[in-house]
Amino acid sequence: MPPRTSSTASRPSARSGARSAHTAATGSAGDGNGRARRKVSSQPWLHQRGAEVQEFGTVRQFPLGLSHDARLYSCERLNQVLADTQILFGLYKKHHWLMRGATFYQLHLLLDKHAGEQLDLVDMIAERVQTLGGVAVGDPRHVAEITTIPRPPNGAEEVPAMLSRLLEAHETILIDAHDAAARTAEMGDDGTNDLLVSDVIRTGELQAWFLAEHLVDTPLVRA
Repeated sequence: MPPRTSSTASRPSARSGARSAHTAATGSAGDGNGRARRKVSSQPWLHQRGAEVQEFGTVRQFPLGLSHDARLYSCERLNQVLADTQILFGLYKKHHWLMRGATFYQLHLLLDKHAGEQLDLVDMIAERVQTLGGVAVGDPRHVAEITTIPRPPNGAEEVPAMLSRLLEAHETILIDAHDAAARTAEMGDDGTNDLLVSDVIRTGELQAWFLAEHLVDTPLVRA
């Protein structure tokens, strides 16, 4: 008569079943010496989800010689400029595509050049936020929630209206950037002050000049 076996011995445990499934997927197995042997697989680990490891509006502790409050404040101001700059970039691309009329070629190229420069600013501002230990605003839906720049019509506007809309967006960002630069400097954050003054403000002022000159009503041939 064969020996009786317990029900627990005859059924694999849930842990061993999961381990077997993992082994089947990855090709992992023992090497006979009690050590796990990992076999290389080209199968991606798809549909992964994870916990949020840092909330928006918080900063981690980095050894930067800046207080927590200074870094938190700088990230808040930078994220506002970042959101508005992303919207300005989008406006530049929209108007670049929808440009028309006798000055189409010149403005089509100019607006695309400005868009590229604004995109560079987006990356610089976002990386400054990350450098300070914060979380940069990136999802366009999140950007739309916090931007202060008005939404344009979905369709095409007349050329002077498109240029004016860009100028108004520039001024909104410049007013905020001037104030943020002064206040972050007071809190000892020279890096953020330098970014705002040397990059955001100077680039914005130069681009605003180029746009504004296109709205001067001046004769082309005879004075």
